[in-house]
Amino acid sequence: MGTIDQERYSRQIKLPQVGINGQEQLSSSRALIIGMGGLGSPVALYLASAGVGHLTITDFDRVDESNLQRQVIHNLASVGEPKAASAQRSIENLNPRCVVEALDYELEGEELLQQVGEADVVLDCTDNFPSRFVLNEACITMGTPLVSGAAIRWEGQIATFDPRDPDCPCYRCLYPDTGVEAATCAMEGVIAPIVGVIGTMQALEALNVLLKTGPGLRGRVMVFDGIAMDWQMINLPRNSDCPACGARPHYT
Repeated sequence: MGTIDQERYSRQIKLPQVGINGQEQLSSSRALIIGMGGLGSPVALYLASAGVGHLTITDFDRVDESNLQRQVIHNLASVGEPKAASAQRSIENLNPRCVVEALDYELEGEELLQQVGEADVVLDCTDNFPSRFVLNEACITMGTPLVSGAAIRWEGQIATFDPRDPDCPCYRCLYPDTGVEAATCAMEGVIAPIVGVIGTMQALEALNVLLKTGPGLRGRVMVFDGIAMDWQMINLPRNSDCPACGARPHYT
């Protein structure tokens, strides 16, 4: 690593869990971020600022003025622009050394599997259950760790699902029913910083995964109440009858 990089990341390199070798590991790592909205904004900015070398970001939506209340990667000049392009510009302005692949369409099928397989970690920053279920199954198929986040109203949650660990549950262990309907921010509302809290925690957990610092949130769901300012940790065992990661999986 060159002198400029050592200066830029000096505060991380001081950490025994990172050091020069860890920073080089981050530089050679690839993260796939699905969704460039409220959660994806802090995820992308913090992973880029921390020195993750390659980010693939995907979002088929365009920036709307109502997004600016919480989607901090975009600005007023971005209104009407594809979110992927707007986010790419912000990331590259923050860290030009971070390679950004921006996809302004929804990943599916073989291309989704390819992108998941190439990634060292996948971050689910979507806002609907069907996308989460499909992404969970793709990560199981390709053996890629998935850091999942969700936020609405004053509440949020985060969990890590790692198919490389035979004891780790998957997203369908948490939500086995594919018929469940998700409330949306457009329907229910959301306080601006809650997506920042959860998205930042997702970025931190992704760094834990990439640096192999410990078990992190594997097998646990962390839930945040923004009014009570209370974190709760819920243990989530693997379900042997899970329709996605159990003995007889049947995918959606």
